[in-house]
Amino acid sequence: MDFSSFLTSLGTSFVIFLVLMFLFTWLSRKPGNSVVYYPNRILKGMDPCEGNSMTRNPFAWIREALSSSEEDVINMSGVDAAVYFVFVSTALGILVLAGLVLLPLLLPVAITDHSVKSDNTTSNGTFSDLDKLSMGHVEKKSPRLWAFLIATYWVSFAAYYLLWKAYKHVSDLRAAALMSPEVRDEQFAILVRDIPPPAEGQTRKEQVDSYFRAIYPDTFYRSMVVTNNKEVNKIWKELEGYRKKLARAEAIYEESKKSGKPEGTKPTSKIGFLGLFGKKVDSIEYYNEKINELVPKLDAEQKVTLREKQQASALVFFTSRVTAAAAAQSLHATMVDTWTVMDAPEPRQLIWNNLPKKFFERQIRQCVVYVFVALTIFFYMIPISFISAITTLSQLRKLLPFLKPIVDQNAIKTVLEAFLPQLALIIFLALLPKFLLFLSKAEGIPSESHAVRAASGKYFYFTVLNVFIGVTVGGTLFSTLKDIEKDPNSIVTLLATTLPANATFFLTYVALKFFVGYGLELSRIVPLIIYHLKRKYLCKTEAELKEAWSPGDLGYATRVPGDMLIITIVLCYSVIAPIIIPFGVLYFGIGWLVIRNQVLKVYVPSYESNGRMWPHMHTRIIAALMIYQVTMIGYFAVKEFYFTPILIPLPILSLIFAFVCSKKFYHFFQATALEVACRELKETPNMEIVFRSFVPPSLSAEKSDDDQFEDAKSQVSRATSFV
Repeated sequence: MDFSSFLTSLGTSFVIFLVLMFLFTWLSRKPGNSVVYYPNRILKGMDPCEGNSMTRNPFAWIREALSSSEEDVINMSGVDAAVYFVFVSTALGILVLAGLVLLPLLLPVAITDHSVKSDNTTSNGTFSDLDKLSMGHVEKKSPRLWAFLIATYWVSFAAYYLLWKAYKHVSDLRAAALMSPEVRDEQFAILVRDIPPPAEGQTRKEQVDSYFRAIYPDTFYRSMVVTNNKEVNKIWKELEGYRKKLARAEAIYEESKKSGKPEGTKPTSKIGFLGLFGKKVDSIEYYNEKINELVPKLDAEQKVTLREKQQASALVFFTSRVTAAAAAQSLHATMVDTWTVMDAPEPRQLIWNNLPKKFFERQIRQCVVYVFVALTIFFYMIPISFISAITTLSQLRKLLPFLKPIVDQNAIKTVLEAFLPQLALIIFLALLPKFLLFLSKAEGIPSESHAVRAASGKYFYFTVLNVFIGVTVGGTLFSTLKDIEKDPNSIVTLLATTLPANATFFLTYVALKFFVGYGLELSRIVPLIIYHLKRKYLCKTEAELKEAWSPGDLGYATRVPGDMLIITIVLCYSVIAPIIIPFGVLYFGIGWLVIRNQVLKVYVPSYESNGRMWPHMHTRIIAALMIYQVTMIGYFAVKEFYFTPILIPLPILSLIFAFVCSKKFYHFFQATALEVACRELKETPNMEIVFRSFVPPSLSAEKSDDDQFEDAKSQVSRATSFV
């Protein structure tokens, strides 16, 4: 890529961003689009126009984002969103501090070295203008390399300083959230797993109650034994499906009264396969009949489930959150695989199927998943190559002969040859985050937020190894495979020598990410189109309409690894090609503004973990820092700089820094400190409400009277189930 092509690419991306930003300003002012651009405010009962959000000024959203405080973010989207901005601000701060020193120091050093040969390039192609601004323009063994060595240390120490400050700040945010005087149901409960078999003649409920009442006689409230809900969930989902269909049919019937005959036309449907075949029936009558059949069936299954399908796990409730916090981090049994206790997640986070899984089963599952993920990371090219192979026109002709007349047409043939393999690859990679989330849940993880953290880690290592290192060494890996087999240490040299050759690729990649990526994020074109199509052709009820514009959450499982990839790329190039630093600053700067706007107005959190994602973010920034440090050691070695060993302490310092941070801060992110839990509450919690908040929807009784609830939930006589 030559310099003019690079500027063209950059200019095009910038123009696209401006177009999308003006489009956002125009579209967000239209009242019919408010549910797409301000759903978070609408769900909280706020006016979308509050704060002049509907102004014609295309830059008004920037002013609102800049004027918002951390408290505003917490009020609208929770502590996890605020912690995400701490991460973005930290990454931005590292790059700003790096740029303030590296740009004025290294660029003149590189550009004024005229002793280097013209074929010493840091980019594929003829991008000679960038070469002159990079470390590749400095002659081997040159004293000028001292400036780059000092810069390597500067970036590392800037990162250590800001990461330490960020860890302390996030710890304060977490403490403030956990000290809140508001009653939070999960703070009065613990999750107990690996319960041993009960004694003969004793129910699981009685076993759990007697065990915890003996240890906590003054504050134990009651327990909820986890059950196998497979059958009851199936019936409940079927019942809810018919209720939605009934509401839809009634809405269609009411609509027909307005547009047709005054008496209206009752909707009909076929009861065969997918509603396409079979007998035609009155939809409203049919759905009412099915609901009347399923309600007693669900009630009977609820009782059977809760009495006969109890499993070796339970939720235990206390009247004091100090007791719950202490119990969650205490050793309750002499054996590690019995009476395992942890703090309870939010009710909406629980992955019920995973709760009864035994200790050693969880360990084995975790090992198997890690091995499977490692194989996926290192051999992912095999399925991608397979997908690409079977989607070629020649293979399609063999596999699907009836397509020959279509694919042989010149116009269609040209389009398919150009886009079909790439489309298959894009679809495969788009499915990867969900696949990794599925694998994380398969480990036996008990909560959604924990599964998201685990999937985020897997996705980070996948993107770093396959996108960053894969692109860097991919072109030369196979040709140098024999050399690596003979000398595994040569991988560092390989990375160091091939990394500079992809500088222009990554410059363009980062620019595309922040201009086009954040432009699409801000404008929400795709969600807007989908919403209006659903509204016009599919939605008949208010519930369906609300589901159509429901924005979801911030998507930490994919967003955080994507940001981590950018910080890895920019760190690794920060000294080799300092010109990339402004691009990294723009990525995190524009990202901070755009996501701030989305968090305050659009995204609705699906859970709250009070910042438990931060230690994982911190660890992966250090991992990116170590990749950068090892790469620099290799590149200085390639430059034959005699003082390269001076850089060897850097990765060791990073490990020590990570160890110290873990020892000082991490334990508070695993458990709640008692000095935090002992703060007074606004009001005495209603423990029955706390208890009921954890009852799965499929086990909630239709009636609310105590007798029915007690019969469904206690599994023992009413006299012994309440404290």
